[in-house]
This record gives sequence, C-alpha cells and structure tokens, in this order.
Amino acid sequence: MKKTYKVIGLMSGTSLDGLDIAFCEFSKTKNEWGWEIIVADTIEYDTVWIKLLKEAPNLDGLKLSLLNTSYGHWIGQTVNEFISKNRIKPQLISSHGHTVFHSPSDRMTLQIGSGAAIAAETRITTVSDFRSLNIALGGQGAPLVPIGDRLLFGEFDACVNFGGFANISMESSNERLAYDICPVNIVLNFLAGKLGLPFDAEGMLASKGSLNIDLFHKLENIEFYNKPGPRSLGREWVEDTILPIINQTGIEVYDHLCTYNNHIASQILRNLPKSNSSKVIFTGGGTYNTFLMSLIREKSLCKIVIPSEIVINFKEALIFAFLGILRFEGIDNCLAEATGSACDCSGGAVHLPPLKYK
Repeated sequence: MKKTYKVIGLMSGTSLDGLDIAFCEFSKTKNEWGWEIIVADTIEYDTVWIKLLKEAPNLDGLKLSLLNTSYGHWIGQTVNEFISKNRIKPQLISSHGHTVFHSPSDRMTLQIGSGAAIAAETRITTVSDFRSLNIALGGQGAPLVPIGDRLLFGEFDACVNFGGFANISMESSNERLAYDICPVNIVLNFLAGKLGLPFDAEGMLASKGSLNIDLFHKLENIEFYNKPGPRSLGREWVEDTILPIINQTGIEVYDHLCTYNNHIASQILRNLPKSNSSKVIFTGGGTYNTFLMSLIREKSLCKIVIPSEIVINFKEALIFAFLGILRFEGIDNCLAEATGSACDCSGGAVHLPPLKYK
C-alpha cells in the first residue's frame, strides 16, 4: 500500500542567507521512499533580522527567549504567505530553526524559532528542535541528514553538502558514516565582508589571489581534522580556532580567500571515497563557488554529480521535511553511528495546534 505525505521543510543556515522553504511530497511503498520538491523558495532576511540573528548569541536569557518567540511567529507568518501564494495544503511543517549555540561537549544546543509559535500561526502540526534529544543522549547533535541521505539518495556513494560548514555522509561496513569536514561559507563570507561584500560570488575574488603556503599549512594542521567521526562544528569553534589563525596572517584578503578555498578543497579530497567508480553528489550554496569546485574536480578520483538547482538549494530543507515525517510516525530519524549518541532516536518536538480556534 502506498502512503503519501505533503510536508513543508524549513531551514535557516549559519550564513544568514535567509529562510529556505520547500514544499515536498513523499511516498512510501514497503521500504522504498520516493520524493519530489514541488515548490521552494528562499525568503531573504532583511537587515533587521540579519542583525537580530547575528547578535543572538550575545543576548541575555530573557531577550533570547523573546527572540525565539518572535522569530517563530515570523516564520509562521512567512510560511502562511508561501502557502497562500502557491495554493498548497501541507499536512505537516518541519522546522530546523536557526542555530544560536551548539556545544555537544556541554550537552547543549539551541535552535531558535518556536515550534509552538509556528503551529499557532499556521494551524498546522509542526515538528521542531531536532537536535536536543541526540545531544542529551551523548551525541554530537549533528549531522542529522544521514538518514535522509541513506533513504532518499542511496544511489550515491557519498553525499557532500556545502553550507556554513561542509559535511559528508556515506555507507561504510553497513553503517552510515557521517561528520562535519570543515567550515566553508561561514569563513568565506567573513573574508568577503572585509571587502564590504556579503559573499564571494563564484569564487571570483579568490581566483584573483595567491596561495599562501604558511597559512595553508597552519590550517591543515588543525587538530580537529585528525579526529575520526562522529564530529561536528559550530560557530564557536570557528571563532576560537579558525579566525585567530586568519587574523594573525598579514596578507591581502584575496590571498586569504584563495588559501582558504584551497584548504577546503584539500579537506574535501581527503574525505572523499578513493575509488574512481564512486559517485558523489554535491549540494548547498558552496557548489556555486566555481573556483572551489574546480579545485576539487582537478584532483578528485570520484565522479562528481551536481544535481538540479532546486536540489542544490533545498536538499537540506527536503531532508528536514523527511525527518519531520519520521518523527511524527515515531520512526528513528537520527543515527547513533553518525552522531556518537548512545542509541538511535527519533528527535523533534511535535506541536499539535488546537482543534478549534475562536
């Protein structure tokens, strides 16, 4: 018997590009899942929201709680506009939220964007807060996409996503191996900001720079890169580890960008499958960095697959929509082997809207 689900997946990344909204349809026949992104959009943050979200880690408890609530209501209102514009009828909303803190060693993570507020605004069942249970079980709380990679993108030998951070997932000895590789856009956007730009379009600025060997080796020798998975990265680690190395190297921004792109490529190549028969799908905003992708293609043995634009941009929103279905059905959506938790779990808080409204 075939079962179908129509779900909105929501994702806000560390690069503050905006809120990704993807309306997806999933079908299940026995143990096989089918999927389609029917319509999707990125709602760019205005300057007010960029400032609020960027400064969120510095707020006191009360102001952060208020931001969590107001951001959730804004998400709900934005989703209502998306639903009305596209004349769709989702059964479920699945929201990642926006990460403010992520410190697995302290068993703490925080993604704001109140699920209760989203459910209240939309009157649609909403699943949110996907990472907390895994963290409480001793896991990294990341990456969460491997179960989606396994069940929705199983034809690929590995899946790489370029967002604020690069992560990879792949099958290894009947387990899903997955972990964060290195920071990507969170650092590249920081460097582009020194030139008054939000990002380095297509890596054009980086292509004008030169590789600085001293900086490259310092980045390559960071201890984190020798740790086996599961492992995850957050903004705090970038600020404590990467930025001091960059700021202490007195070179031109173009050279910084060129060198850091080479560092990303080096770490990606280090973690890709080594067989020339392997197929690897690349998604996320970083795939538009043609300079970076050329560095990877130049030395990779794998067949690199760049999917359609809608999949590049909304794969994470698609998978969070899928995680919401699994949580609502009480099926494990977070793998112990990928996160280091004590066991697999079904993470996410489910918010059921009232049956009757005044």
